[in-house]
Amino acid sequence: MYIEPFKVEIWMNEWETRCTYNLAETCVASITIEELLHVAGRNHTDLSELLPMKMTYGAIKGSARLRTAISALYGDQDIDRITVTHGTIAANMLVHKAIVSRGDRVVSIVPTYQQHYSIPDSIEADVQQLPLRAEDGFLPNLDLLRAMVTPDTKLIALTNPNNPTGALIERPMLEEIAEIARSVGAYILCDEVYRGTGQIGDGMSPSIVEIYEKGISTASTSKVFSLAGLRVGWLVAPADVTEAVLIHRDYDTISVGMINDHFAALALENKDALLSRSHRITRGNLACLDDWVKAQPSVSWVKPRAGTTAMLRIDTPMTSRAFCIDLLEQTGVMLTPGDAFEMEGYVRLGFANAPQVLREGLEKLADYLRHHASRTQN
Repeated sequence: MYIEPFKVEIWMNEWETRCTYNLAETCVASITIEELLHVAGRNHTDLSELLPMKMTYGAIKGSARLRTAISALYGDQDIDRITVTHGTIAANMLVHKAIVSRGDRVVSIVPTYQQHYSIPDSIEADVQQLPLRAEDGFLPNLDLLRAMVTPDTKLIALTNPNNPTGALIERPMLEEIAEIARSVGAYILCDEVYRGTGQIGDGMSPSIVEIYEKGISTASTSKVFSLAGLRVGWLVAPADVTEAVLIHRDYDTISVGMINDHFAALALENKDALLSRSHRITRGNLACLDDWVKAQPSVSWVKPRAGTTAMLRIDTPMTSRAFCIDLLEQTGVMLTPGDAFEMEGYVRLGFANAPQVLREGLEKLADYLRHHASRTQN
């Protein structure tokens, strides 16, 4: 089976260990296990509860403790609808493989995480891409969506909050998308890995599973909860999708490690404290980034309303990839080129890392842009 190379992952694998200021990072600044224990009101002595843990496969779908903690993120969904996976990346893959067949129409709202069009394309589905536009605030044009959705449509795939733009689809538009899907009986896969990062209120946007009976949500502890190293994700889905997913999952996962499951449960049982930390970082950092963009004559954007990343339009004669490579080599600042998202002329900047890293990285980037502007003028 041929599948397109995963552009953003190839970029990250090649460069992220070679930079000084990683402004390509998409996770809220990661925490240590010690910090997680502190948030939970515990300390290192509580690690002793792991000592009698027998290293079996554990609960195949994920422990009841963890799935109960996950269900609280969705208005206490039935835990039988929840399957624990190796990160959101495995959850997305399992959904596409379980419900998409050759010839099915899949409408993917782009830019997005490449899984949501390359995996169904590798299955030889009829993949139609609905492009988001800056002039629409990177929100989908629903008239175009209606035109793309046919009786053969099996799945509409999107990320909300959007990766990479940080656009946020609110409940009224989600309900309209659900009506479009309902008209042909299609599923909606909503990759909600950045859910909880809204810039106002409690930061929690509505989940598609709260809106649509054939909605599927995927997420993880990686981005919002700052624990990518656990490699714990999940999907919440209707019973028929869960059953199909579990058949596929037997071939590639079996179960998530028991220690990972333990710490993920501990994190989600203390979700409010972790979300509060994430809000302090993402909201403070986005305000800093907003001030920075306003001071840059060669940079424009649609300001994110959620998420941890922004797409910056850079006025430069270089390609986005050449720009990012030269920037990194000259300054140590790492961004992600827009061509990884089919958005040439843009770069993706992650603003959820440690505030000092962001500030210092932005200073280096501003110096580079000024120097670059003076070179082109001369």
